[in-house]
Amino acid sequence: MAVTVTLAFSVKLERAYEFKSLLRDLLPDTRAYEGCIRVDVYQDQGDPGYVYLAEDWQSKVHQQKHQAWRDESGIADTLGPFLAGEPRFNYFDKLED
Repeated sequence: MAVTVTLAFSVKLERAYEFKSLLRDLLPDTRAYEGCIRVDVYQDQGDPGYVYLAEDWQSKVHQQKHQAWRDESGIADTLGPFLAGEPRFNYFDKLED
């Protein structure tokens, strides 16, 4: 079953521009990963230190497999210097009308 995942980043404001540039470099691999349907990036208008990914995946298993691959590749070390707090994942099922 398809799943929508949001990933919220609290970014050090002085590093927000660099963080968005880093995402532009990293996200092509995510978008090409098996099971990824879509990834969009959003920045909070009222607080530009908050950056969000909205991702659609074929299943939660696909997304978690991708996240495990990212974790094994050392993504925490890459993103850590930019972050003001821990990233937060949320998983959503679409409710039919």
